[in-house]
Amino acid sequence: MKRVSNVTMRKRLVTVFLFAIIIFAIIDVRLGYVQFVIGDVLMDKAKESWSRDIIFEPERGKILDKNGEILAENVSAPTVMVVPRQIKEPQKVAEALASILDMTVESAYEEVTKQENIVRIHPEGRKISEEKADAIRTLGMDGVYIAEDSKRHYPNEDYLSHVLGFSGIDNQGLMGLELYYDEKLRGERGSLSYFSDAKGQRMPDIADVYDPPKDGNHLKLTVDSRIQTIIERELDIAESKYNPDGALAIAVDPDTGGVLAMSSRPNFNPENYQEVKSDVYNRNLPIWSTYEPGSTFKIITLAAALEENIVDLHEDEFTDKGSIEVGGARLRCWKSGGHGHQTYLEVVQNSCNPGFVTLGEKLGKERLFSYIDEFGFGEKTGIDLQGEENGILFKLDQVGPVELATTAFGQGVSVTPIQQVMAVSAAVNGGYLYEPYIADEWIDSVTGEVIEKKQPNLKDRVISESTSSEIREALESVVALGTGRGAYVDGYRVGGKTGTAQKVGADGKYMSNNHIVSFIGFAPADDPEIVVYVAIDNPKDTLQFGGIVAAPIVGSIIGDSLRALGVEKREDGLEKDYQWPDQPLVEVPDLRGLTRNELQQYLVNLSIEASGDGDYIVDQAPEPGVKVDQGDKIRLYFGEKNSDEN
Repeated sequence: MKRVSNVTMRKRLVTVFLFAIIIFAIIDVRLGYVQFVIGDVLMDKAKESWSRDIIFEPERGKILDKNGEILAENVSAPTVMVVPRQIKEPQKVAEALASILDMTVESAYEEVTKQENIVRIHPEGRKISEEKADAIRTLGMDGVYIAEDSKRHYPNEDYLSHVLGFSGIDNQGLMGLELYYDEKLRGERGSLSYFSDAKGQRMPDIADVYDPPKDGNHLKLTVDSRIQTIIERELDIAESKYNPDGALAIAVDPDTGGVLAMSSRPNFNPENYQEVKSDVYNRNLPIWSTYEPGSTFKIITLAAALEENIVDLHEDEFTDKGSIEVGGARLRCWKSGGHGHQTYLEVVQNSCNPGFVTLGEKLGKERLFSYIDEFGFGEKTGIDLQGEENGILFKLDQVGPVELATTAFGQGVSVTPIQQVMAVSAAVNGGYLYEPYIADEWIDSVTGEVIEKKQPNLKDRVISESTSSEIREALESVVALGTGRGAYVDGYRVGGKTGTAQKVGADGKYMSNNHIVSFIGFAPADDPEIVVYVAIDNPKDTLQFGGIVAAPIVGSIIGDSLRALGVEKREDGLEKDYQWPDQPLVEVPDLRGLTRNELQQYLVNLSIEASGDGDYIVDQAPEPGVKVDQGDKIRLYFGEKNSDEN
């Protein structure tokens, strides 16, 4: 047998010892690395494996009108959550939950026996009533938790529905402002973390960790609920009276671009959006709908002609024979036989198509279409709502004599209502084209402090103040003396323009007796504070003209809005040219102090409603000096004459 020398043995022992030192060194380094470098990471992972999180949803920020009135808020709607490993008697728990949550026992049992850490019962246990939540709490079932949650509530129901939009079951914005500003409104989630072992039992020696949710910020709008209420009322009346295919209304502040009101028909209740078709809530008509504007577009042609000094409204004249021939096509005026000899101011008042064709020809296609571009047509306005359309214009190289002529009076082009409103606002506010907007302020939901304020965005100066002044005067005469008389409001200076646009059918041809009738108005005419546009799609059982259907609606909106805003009446406006069947207004006389027998000489054109005993009139409504329609009723209050009176 070969013997191993001592030297060799010592070498082997040294080698083993060195290997042992290296191995222990590696172990020590690894332990140090684990302990001091990645120890916190591993501890976090360990805690994560032990921890169970109950999620707390944040409160969405409220949406308010410009005066602080709540338009969208949150109401309590608790959610049921279960920890299956903590449930000792799943059958009994399933039966109890099923009876309270209106679900089958089988479905409930499936939920409470899932192989998951935490189960949120969906959808039956989501956003339940307080009564159901209290019933579950009373049972005190192990492993069953009630998490605080909320759901969106719109106190005015279908009011401003297309603008506000709605949010889903997870409080995520799905449409309207709720979607557009979802990130700022929704806030950040919170959680309650507790620790449990592999069997799901709580670990009593480790404290729970609560991370509170961060609520979303409140959003204050430019919308004024007083004006919005008036618009909603008038569209409801129009819908009932005319049974239209659709209707819309917009009101804006022409000096900022802030939207004061906006509404569409048909509308919907945001809390029940699942009950209506998607094409109802997805179509915010003022920004989505595109159609030929008709005569409201003549304001742009007028602005271009005045700015380029190609017409003097008072000195230049035009004879309307009822039609005009352009490029082999005969373009007709809406009035059979025409309007005859007119000044160009009367061309505007009478909305005479041939007269505007001549203005378009004098401008030429390059100049007319450059103004159309500058006024913002053919591109989105940039309003802070989703779903805005561009509209459609002729390409300049496709514009011939006929296209130029029809564009001049609003036919053959496609625009959106919001484009028209902003363009006309620029035409009457001194020439300033603003970007429309709805979100005005962001408010911290905890401190109540304003953290962000929207500033009006001036996009361009499109015409001069002198041109704008001429437009205001011309359009005021349209309301007092021309086709817009239906929008006249006694005591307020109102300007505006009618529009009647024939709709195009599926075959590409114009439809008979199927029009979108519209009116755009502003007031006070010398210094506008509000611009209002109303369009009614295919009104039934009436003459389909903007002056007949839409103008009176705009007049009512403007009159009531100015009164709501506290704008005082004035007597320096143009007097209305009354035509049959219109009748002049009657000024209510001062009847206080008269006896019953003395009334007859004062009330030839008014009816009365009397109340109270006595022989003398002690009060009346309306007040003396108010102008009302002939035949309107006034209320008189009778009593005994005060002995101190002469």
